Amino acid sequence: DTVGGDPMGLPYSTFDHSRAHYFRYDEHVSLCLEKQSSPKDKSKAVLQHKYVRCSVRAQIQHLRRVLCHRLELPLQHVQILFNNETLPDHMTMKQLWLSRWFGKPAPLLLHYSIKDKRR
Repeated sequence: DTVGGDPMGLPYSTFDHSRAHYFRYDEHVSLCLEKQSSPKDKSKAVLQHKYVRCSVRAQIQHLRRVLCHRLELPLQHVQILFNNETLPDHMTMKQLWLSRWFGKPAPLLLHYSIKDKRR
């Protein structure tokens, strides 16, 4: 929507943020989710689409939920890792990007591991 204009003839833009989707107008981060391979892992659960784009406000727990949904696994069986370190659920994508990936090209590379269901 445009209302009025400035002396240069350009329209002023009005935007109602109160009715906007919470994450739609955020910064975004591109991720690559690859399965961490281990000799003990016999699980066939692998993502079909390993590239994800999400809001910088999204947390690791949100990413885990989406991953579990796509792999059809319970939440407690999936971990998100960066350099073999399990990431805390409360960490945001922006915190992760700034603390561990700043200055490197996109996409941010993360791994996921699937715990053995018998444990």
